[in-house]
Amino acid sequence: MREEVVLERDVDVTAIPYGDRISLQKGHPVIITQALGGSYTLVTMQGYMVRLDGPDADAIGKEPQAPPTAEEVASKSLGDLVWDQLRTCYDPEIPVNIVELGLVHSAEVTDLPEGGKKVAVRFTLTAPGCGMGDVLRQDIEGKLQRLAEVKEVDVQVQLDPPWDQTKMSDAARLQLGLM
Repeated sequence: MREEVVLERDVDVTAIPYGDRISLQKGHPVIITQALGGSYTLVTMQGYMVRLDGPDADAIGKEPQAPPTAEEVASKSLGDLVWDQLRTCYDPEIPVNIVELGLVHSAEVTDLPEGGKKVAVRFTLTAPGCGMGDVLRQDIEGKLQRLAEVKEVDVQVQLDPPWDQTKMSDAARLQLGLM
């Protein structure tokens, strides 16, 4: 995907791969190179690669991703909805979701004493020094907090066991040309 658009408003984005927040100004052109899971990878005319979070999609003339519909919520368990949301989380440099990449160690749903549910997710990174860890953690938290029953979210990066390509699904390997 390569689509050139002009920013419709000022917007804060995340620099890739360092994770620093930077501001882009209204009227500046950018190129959309990846649009997955409701977030966008953009390249500025200065050559910077950045991630635009889904709620800011209007800055590039796109609609923010909608939360699961009432029908989806009614037809699935909360555990299944959690995994569905995790499948909408992408590393901005890799066009495969974090579940298929094999980054998610666990996603557990438990009851809270005061009512509602807590979701605890443990995930890893493709490399220990990856600057996108906090960005992915925030993406996971935000998407899980949109689920109606979820009152608390605990997302942690765990580097042990380390990630390697054997953790990827066959579909991910095929998509990345590794099969």
